[in-house]
Amino acid sequence: MSNPLQGAQFVLAAHRISQLPADQGAEVAFAGRSNAGKSSALNALTGQRGLARTSKTPGRTQQMVAFALPSPQGGEPVRLIDLPGYGYAKVPEELREHWKREIDAYLHHRQSLRGVVLIADIRHPLKEFDRMMLDFCFATQLPCHLLLTKADKLSRNQAAQALAAVRKSFADGLHATVQVFSSQAATGVDEARARVAELLRTPRG
Repeated sequence: MSNPLQGAQFVLAAHRISQLPADQGAEVAFAGRSNAGKSSALNALTGQRGLARTSKTPGRTQQMVAFALPSPQGGEPVRLIDLPGYGYAKVPEELREHWKREIDAYLHHRQSLRGVVLIADIRHPLKEFDRMMLDFCFATQLPCHLLLTKADKLSRNQAAQALAAVRKSFADGLHATVQVFSSQAATGVDEARARVAELLRTPRG
């Protein structure tokens, strides 16, 4: 199966949304807690091991990082945006507040944003940040796809139970799509690539 996210290239790292590439075309943002495996997921989806920096020290992504994808011939630009990891990084409170404001502004005002891929560790219940992001996406009708990462750390039965528990928690009206994922074992990679590609093709509502 060909990879629709192949050919991703680093463009820039931005400290403010005003420094991101021009707000044109289509982009999908990746969000999640710093220790949930966001960089590994990005690398697995693009098929480039060193595209997003992975580290044994969670919280290394402290800027918005833009990656360009090959756009269709004569088409609008297409991007992936890696948002700063949340909740674990030992960073000053002032920087945390800065990123809270910038991410909030990005999600509210970025016209090229087509959806969010939310990364959460399958071994733990969804955290407050995860639920806030899901609530925000639902309230603003922004599509969200939840990757339950590190599935290789559980048995297949345990992973299925964790997936069912998350789906059950969505019964109160959240409309995110969700899947089991492991960058280590390549579990769910094709499914996730297809979902991201679909989001990039979806016109903004």
